[in-house]
Amino acid sequence: MNSGLAKASGAALAASSAVILRGRWELSRPEVSRVEVELPGLGPAFDGYRVAQFSDVHLDGAMTLKRLRRVVRMVNAESPDLVAFTGDFVSSRLPKNEKGLAEAFRALSSADGVAAVLGNHDHLVDAPEVRRIARSAGVRELQNDVLTLRRGPDSLHLAGVDDLLKGKTRIDRVLQRLPLDGAAVLLSHCPDFADVSGPTGRFGLQLSGHSHGGQARLPLIGAVVKPPHSKRYPMGAYEVGGMRLYTNRGLGTVKVPLRLNCRPEITVFTLRSPLA
Repeated sequence: MNSGLAKASGAALAASSAVILRGRWELSRPEVSRVEVELPGLGPAFDGYRVAQFSDVHLDGAMTLKRLRRVVRMVNAESPDLVAFTGDFVSSRLPKNEKGLAEAFRALSSADGVAAVLGNHDHLVDAPEVRRIARSAGVRELQNDVLTLRRGPDSLHLAGVDDLLKGKTRIDRVLQRLPLDGAAVLLSHCPDFADVSGPTGRFGLQLSGHSHGGQARLPLIGAVVKPPHSKRYPMGAYEVGGMRLYTNRGLGTVKVPLRLNCRPEITVFTLRSPLA
C-alpha cells in the first residue's frame, strides 16, 4: 500500500471512529425539550397543566434498563401532571427482564398517571404480552379509547389510537367515545396520522413518535431514514389541519445502535387555556 493510500485509509478510519463515538455519546444523553401550547377548548382549571411525553424505548440492545431508569428520573424531575408514552416499548423481542421494564414504568410519578399507545414493534413482537407488562406497571393503554380528566367544571380528554402500520387504528371509535365539550389531545404512534386526525377538527394537539427523528441527521440532508407514516412530519412541531402536532425523537434505536445529530428526547408540554 503506498503512503497516500495508507494516509487516506487512516483518515477514513479515524473519521468513522469519530462518528461512532459521537453516535454513542448522543444515544446516552437524552435531551429535555419544553414546549408551550395554547389548546383550544381548554378551561382555566387546566391552564399550566404539564404533560411529559417520551417514546420508542425499544428495550433490547442499545436501550438498557439503566438508561431507562435515568430517563424516568429525568421525567419525574419535571413534575408532570401526566406522562404520555407514544409506543414501542420493545423492538424485536420481549425483554429478558420484563419485571425491570414494568418497575421502570411504575416508578414514573405524575398526579394523573401514565397513558400510552402501542407502536408497530409492540405488535410485531407480541401485543398481548406487551399490554400485560404495561398493565402490571399501572400504565393506562388508550387502545382506540378516551380518558377524561376533570377539574371542577373543566375537562381535558386524552385519546389514543392503536397502531397505524398494523391497521389497528379506529379513529371512528375514538370520535364516538369523545365528548363534544372540552379540549382533546390525541396519542398516535405514527405522526403522519395527523393528516387524518387534524381535519376532524376535534383535537387541539397530537403527540407522536415512531420516526426517531431519523436517528441520524446529516447537514443539508436531514433525516437519513424516515420510516413509513413518518415521512411528512419526522421531527418537532407542525400544524396540520388547524391541529398542533409534535413528533418526539424517541429514546431508543433500531438496527444501528447510534444517534447522530439527533439526541434522544423527552418533551414537556405546558398547556395553556385561551380563557385564562
